[in-house]
Order: sequence, then C-alpha cells, then structure tokens
Amino acid sequence: MVTGGSSGIGAASVRQLSSAGYEVITGARRLDRLRDVTDSVGATALQLDVTEPESVSAFAATVEERAPQGLSLLVNNAGGALGMDRVEEARDEQWEWMFQSNVLGTLRMTRALLPTLIASGAGHIINIGSIAGFETYPGGAGYTAAKHALRALTRTLRLELLGQPVRVTEVAPGLVETEFSKVRFDGDAERATKVYDGMTPLTADDIADCVVWATTRPPHVNIDEMVVRPLDQAAATLVHRRPVSGE
Repeated sequence: MVTGGSSGIGAASVRQLSSAGYEVITGARRLDRLRDVTDSVGATALQLDVTEPESVSAFAATVEERAPQGLSLLVNNAGGALGMDRVEEARDEQWEWMFQSNVLGTLRMTRALLPTLIASGAGHIINIGSIAGFETYPGGAGYTAAKHALRALTRTLRLELLGQPVRVTEVAPGLVETEFSKVRFDGDAERATKVYDGMTPLTADDIADCVVWATTRPPHVNIDEMVVRPLDQAAATLVHRRPVSGE
C-alpha cells in the first residue's frame, strides 16, 4: 500500500513494486492522475487524503477488505513542503499543512493499518523522510521541523514494535527532481527548475529502487535507515553546480 501514488516517488514506487510482484493498492487526492499510474501496471487506485481522518478510516477499511490475509507493506510517501519563509515571516497555514501531510498523515495511516500489518506475520512500514529530518537550513524551518518529527515517529515506532513481525524503515533522500519544488513554490515552474540547475539530482525511480530493495530483504533483516543523496550534494545547502548553458 502506497500513499501519494499519483506522482513522484509514490508513482515510481507503485510501478516498481508492481513489477516486483506485489499486488499494490495506492491512494491519493488526485484520483484521475492516480489511475494514469495504476492502469498501466494493474494496481488499485483509491481516493485518499491523509490530512482527513475520515478519508484515512474509509481507505483503511477498504484495504482490510481487499487484503483479508493481512497487509505486507505500507509505504508512507504522502507529504511535501510549502514556502521558504524565514521564522519571523512564517505562515501558520503552511506549517499546519506540512505537519498534517508529513507527520499526522503518517501517524493516521500507520495507526489505521498496523493491525493488518501485524496480522500478515511479516509486515513492513517504510516512511519516506528526507535529509531535512536531521539537517536544517534558512527558510526551511517548517519543513525541517515536520521531517524531524517524522524521523522521531519512525524511530519510536521501531522501538515500540520490537518483538512484533513488522519491520520499520525510513528512506531519507536529498535532492530528488519531482513535483516537490513546484508545489513548494506554489506552482512557479521556473523557480522550481532552478533548484536543480547545474547538478544531477536523484530521480523518483532512484528512491523507489531503495523501497523495493529494503522490503525484499529477508524478513529477519531490518533496514533501519537509508540516507540517499545525489553525488553532487554533500549536505542540504552544499551542492556542486556546473555552469548552465547560456550563462
């Protein structure tokens, strides 16, 4: 089960997990775009908004109906960033959305589906975090705070599930070229493109590779954390950039 499967890392994970033999159920707010992903690989698309408790409850009930023997994998991918405001200019609504989508959404999905993950006898929860979960940078307080919280949730869950047949993994990417920056900059495609100027970022498929690799290890092997950066990025604010043509 993959959240946020309509684009980016979520869509790539749906495709690669389907290719690896998984029967995939995925949810997102944009059901039409989600079906564009699922129709080509035979996955199941369902409406889901992780920021709405009622949506999560309805989704979880449908998943349990379709997976009576238990759910083997939950990929909590839904999330994102809004804005680059400094702390003194921070907007409550942006912070609230980031915590709702990155943290509370992950909490709701995990809480709702944990019984069926345990029932499977070999469940796995993979949370898509970020290097923003252990680094900070100017203008990023809202997003880094949310991803720090997600990392704390993930590490706590690993402790609490000790002895249960459920593995817990966080995949923490650096710069990945998806719709992430376009959403962050309120649809400003030109500004979003500049984030990746002069360097080679990761792709959504690179991170989906990590998801598939982590979950296809033997059941006794738990990959606690994977930190994945492009070669051109050593830290959140330390990126090697080559001259862009025309400059």
